Amino acid sequence: MSVIVQVPVGGASFLKRILRSPSAAAGSVVVVFILLVALLAPVIAPYDPNLQETANRLVPPTSAHWFGTDAFGRDILSRLIYGARPTLLLVLVVVLLMAPLGIVVGILAGFFGGLTERLLMRITDIVMSFPRLLLAFAFVAIMGPGLINGALALALTSWPAYARQARVETAALRRSDYLAAAEMVGINGTRLLWGHILPLVLPSAIIRLALDLSGIILAAAGLGFLGLGVRPPTAEWGSMVSEGTQVIFDQWWVAAVPGFAILVTSLAFNLLADGLRDILDPRHE
Repeated sequence: MSVIVQVPVGGASFLKRILRSPSAAAGSVVVVFILLVALLAPVIAPYDPNLQETANRLVPPTSAHWFGTDAFGRDILSRLIYGARPTLLLVLVVVLLMAPLGIVVGILAGFFGGLTERLLMRITDIVMSFPRLLLAFAFVAIMGPGLINGALALALTSWPAYARQARVETAALRRSDYLAAAEMVGINGTRLLWGHILPLVLPSAIIRLALDLSGIILAAAGLGFLGLGVRPPTAEWGSMVSEGTQVIFDQWWVAAVPGFAILVTSLAFNLLADGLRDILDPRHE
């Protein structure tokens, strides 16, 4: 069986290909902008995000408060800027835990087969059989609310899809002429797994990861909305939407502004993922 071997794309060439893809370019610009906003929050935020001014509570958007204030008189723009930090940090922790765990499990199952594959895949099927978001809520309820606990909950319930995908691709590669030739020249063991199989499995995993990022952001916002995310008074988009629902009919901006930020961020990651699929998947060349 022959497989398509993709030549790694150089940094400059990869950047050019992203810029040539309208969806990838648009998504990248928005994602980079949000990252810069989160990193420069202390510099660009006009107010202290936790400063309460009861005299200015629920003020509509004005020149002093561009997005208005919430029920405690806190500037929504400042809280929106600072709220990007826990959201993106949670996404980063989930990505660093979820994807590597799933890829490792899938590669080991696909390469060794037999009892190893049956054991790892049955564990994967058990985790996958539970509704992901409900299982994450259960984990957070047990471990307690917090950023790290929320990230662990989402990571521990999201890795099976990566394991199944990596297992299928590794099993196909295991029977390929490419790996047979590598073994004939003395490449085996961990060198074969991580030096030859992993690079071929990574592109599709990266595409799936990019597609899942928007869902992770929505799940993180859901945890914050239910009070299972970061602890108050720390600014977080999901908790800001939750606070705004109490006055949504009269002071719509309190919930609409963070909700729009969640929408734009999710859309940006979806656009970026669509472009990465065209760049990294050889079937879209």
